[in-house]
Amino acid sequence: PIAAELARGLGYDAARLRSKSWDEFTAPDAPRMDFILTVCDSAAGESCPLWPGHPATAHWGVPDPAAVNGDEASRRVAYRDALLRLRRRIELLLALPDEKLRGLAARAELQAIAAATH
Repeated sequence: PIAAELARGLGYDAARLRSKSWDEFTAPDAPRMDFILTVCDSAAGESCPLWPGHPATAHWGVPDPAAVNGDEASRRVAYRDALLRLRRRIELLLALPDEKLRGLAARAELQAIAAATH
């Protein structure tokens, strides 16, 4: 509820947002993806599936706000911090010129964004 509320407060349409299993994206009828970004800190050590089309991958680790123990205000701060960190990374990704989003360069750029905004 906190994540959806924050997203709406920042102007995002949260009606269609939901957590998804990566199995949803490995099916034969899955949409083609150019980039795969894992964000959960615990995902950094997990083995990822083989993605159709060989998209560029990177780990953009963010502390899990759902794991924060504390009062409502503390949890809200954690969710807002995660959202703002991811938004900044997405803004940096969108600002990259097309030639930096192809092949091996794309993976290096995705990793550089994570390192620069950690």
